[in-house]
Amino acid sequence: MKIGEIAKQTGLKVETVRFYEAEGLIDPPLRSGGNYRLYGRSHLDRLSFIKRSRDLGFTLDQVRALLRLSDDPRASCDEVDAIAEEHIAVIDRKLADLNALRSEIVTWGGSCKASSIAECKVMDALTSSRASVTT
Repeated sequence: MKIGEIAKQTGLKVETVRFYEAEGLIDPPLRSGGNYRLYGRSHLDRLSFIKRSRDLGFTLDQVRALLRLSDDPRASCDEVDAIAEEHIAVIDRKLADLNALRSEIVTWGGSCKASSIAECKVMDALTSSRASVTT
């Protein structure tokens, strides 16, 4: 299949497919007589794995490591477990940050009974936060 078709089937952009190829995450595809890239089932499977991993928040380096590990099905799963544990820690930190942010926004919104933007506590809190970050 040509690059547009594999991009469509995987939900990736054509540029992203080219990027993953340039990064060495997928093998270079064969070329047609007209010099079009021709991708096979192995490319589709690998690109689908990459997309799913990226959608779940794995870094490009982690995806690269997972792909390397997937190339040797007899290898120990210990390194995969370590990558997963590292990613879980990142997810836990993000969840804690998001919960703290949610609580803060709920507090702002719950206390705002203003009738105009000039009196809005949410807008005031955002402005105050911005001012404290830039000073």
